[in-house]
Amino acid sequence: MQLPDAVPSATGPAIDPVLRAQPPTFTDTEAAGLAGEHFDIDAAGAVSLGSERDQTFLLTGPGGERVGILKISNAAESIATLDMEALVVAHVRRVDPGLPLAAPRPIIGTADLTAAASYRAPVQVGNATHWLRVYPVLPGLMRTDPLELRDDAVAAWGETVARLAKAMRGFTHPAAHRDLPWDLKSIPLVREMVPSIRNPQWRAAAARALERYDATIAPQWESLRAQVVHGDLNIDNALLDSNGFITGIIDFGDMSHTALITDLASVIDSLALGRPGDEALRVARLILDGYQRVTPLEAEELRLIGDAWAARTAAGLAIPSWRSAQGLAEAEFAERDLAGLAEMLTHLIETGFDEVATLVSGIGPTPARAGLQARRDAVFGPAMEPLSYDEPLLVDRAEGVWIFEPDGRRYLDAYNNVPCVGHAHPRVTEAIARQSRRINTHLRYLHPLAIELAERLVESCPPGLDTVLFVNSGTEANDLAWRLARHNTGRRGALCTAFAYHGISEAIAPMSPETLGETGYARDLSAHVERWAPPDAYRAAHLDPADFSAALERLVARDCPPAAVILDGVLQSDGVRVLTKEYAGALEATARAAGALWIADEVQGGHGRTGAMWSFERLGITPDFVTLGKPMGNGHPIAAVITRRELVEGFGRESVLFSTFGGNPVSAAAGLAVLDVLADERVLPRVARAGEALRDAVLDAVAGVDFVGDVRGVGLANGIEIVVDRASKTPDSSRAVRLRDELKRNGVLVGTTGADGNVLKVRPPLAFTEREVPYFVGALRHCLDEVH
Repeated sequence: MQLPDAVPSATGPAIDPVLRAQPPTFTDTEAAGLAGEHFDIDAAGAVSLGSERDQTFLLTGPGGERVGILKISNAAESIATLDMEALVVAHVRRVDPGLPLAAPRPIIGTADLTAAASYRAPVQVGNATHWLRVYPVLPGLMRTDPLELRDDAVAAWGETVARLAKAMRGFTHPAAHRDLPWDLKSIPLVREMVPSIRNPQWRAAAARALERYDATIAPQWESLRAQVVHGDLNIDNALLDSNGFITGIIDFGDMSHTALITDLASVIDSLALGRPGDEALRVARLILDGYQRVTPLEAEELRLIGDAWAARTAAGLAIPSWRSAQGLAEAEFAERDLAGLAEMLTHLIETGFDEVATLVSGIGPTPARAGLQARRDAVFGPAMEPLSYDEPLLVDRAEGVWIFEPDGRRYLDAYNNVPCVGHAHPRVTEAIARQSRRINTHLRYLHPLAIELAERLVESCPPGLDTVLFVNSGTEANDLAWRLARHNTGRRGALCTAFAYHGISEAIAPMSPETLGETGYARDLSAHVERWAPPDAYRAAHLDPADFSAALERLVARDCPPAAVILDGVLQSDGVRVLTKEYAGALEATARAAGALWIADEVQGGHGRTGAMWSFERLGITPDFVTLGKPMGNGHPIAAVITRRELVEGFGRESVLFSTFGGNPVSAAAGLAVLDVLADERVLPRVARAGEALRDAVLDAVAGVDFVGDVRGVGLANGIEIVVDRASKTPDSSRAVRLRDELKRNGVLVGTTGADGNVLKVRPPLAFTEREVPYFVGALRHCLDEVH
């Protein structure tokens, strides 16, 4: 799409001659005769329909029937402009035949119907040449009161404007690059006309709107999407049915090459006219809803819609006032809408331009940190996990591995695993937006995306894991896997690590000691669960599965044999413990011997986090259930259980699985996009390289730091353990928290983890590469000195 023409300067373009020239003054009788002479129309009469700078007549036959529309151009109108209007109608009818446009009628004796000149005929009045054009009469009513439009008709109007602009997208013509005061790019022309507004309050309001244009729209003009647009599809330039829906689009006389938002400013200005107060703002939002069904607007465009509307309304005050003052139009006709326009513009000004921008676009400024924190505390209540960091992060946007605050300050995100392939990855965000504009529904209807996603997940797993069940979160996935394990074993015992986190449902919370705690309530809820401490390689050279075996024995001793073992393969919550294949194999063998099934929780360790697709692969485990969470959709709410068909068959005979939006098309599109990115960007080997480079650089940075006890991890699941000193290896949670907060002050985000809260959790999105390692380590070196 082409960029808009440059913004005119204050001394900018002169007012187009057509606006300074007197309109033609043909009588009704003359109009009927000209139609018959040049277009072979049996017109017994003609009725003037009124127009700003030319003449338009409704032609009637001998019986009063409507036989055509005759337009007589202003003598100052260029031939190129008239031809452009004929050519654009032919173009739009080819691109979108469903749009209700009237094609011009050829003049008598025309041989070449493809030439624009074949649709216009000259008529001479003294030294002036006027051009005649005839159009068929389209069905519908003219000049419907916009207040009578139903909401669905208002939204449909916006949709039609977008369809027309989309159909005109590929059209260009030299005559479209012109300066008309109705066009937002020609605001300097309007500024010259403002003094003609007689009412001083209205004049001041128009000046305010143009000042706002100078402050917001003008600086961004050259970055806005632009093309040739209709520019004036208002209530006077459309025919409507009895329900208010457009049946005919007429008058392309104001088309020009300009910003897309010019089209929207025109229609909002027209349909909101006469609506009281905030009702005008509501109508504007409905128009935008309709428009974006066809053409989604960019954030910058949405933020400027309110200001564009105000500028257009100011033009609506200034142009008729100027034409009336110049004697170019009858004051009664030209100024008929001024009072309503002034009232509407006054309301926009009194509401505040910034507030209007927010109310219309839905995009507002981020509130102040302190006030927002107080609101959070009041509405979320005391059970909500507290904010991270002693100076809470106020997030505005993110990209890749960087998070930005509203003031533009950026932070290297070395903490968040959920945006798996990077914050706002374009492949994922576009897949979500594209599918959400088509359909989002459930798995009771046939749709290919969830099926394809399931097939690709199965392909990524060991043989035998051949069945995929979609849900919406990691908690739901683990909950479902646990239900299936209990159903298949007839048992109710569970084993998890000592400080694990697997979810928040009543069934899974007992397997999440990190958040459940050790209260009486927690003990009652967890009576069927035993926990084992994963080995601490930093403090013990030998990794002994004896604690696991003891936990199994405790379950059996209280007549609660194990249904399943659940394990996060990177043990994030337990302090990022790194298990060996031999140790993990011993655990699995012991569990199998006890009759337990194995749930591999891959919410944190899966989708390439370790440099392998699944963390259980590195451990050599063959799970019965693989559970996935939101990282599979890059943060979009999707999750899944991958299992064996025989583990689902019995359950299916007795029950049915239905998650209303598990595996919905939008979520499935996100999941497929993540898999595509993992493959196309070769994420898995990149993760392995980045993780190794990160650990090597951190080890070098902490070589002489006595309170850093261990640096460990695999891929991009890493931990830096903070201790009192290396000799004692005593956990130092206080210093770990201080170091975490100091890193945040220096532009790096990490968390803390482990039962003692003394391990820095370094778990960035997988968009983290070797390029970010120096930034991370540079901040770490500085912060180590600060908290020494």
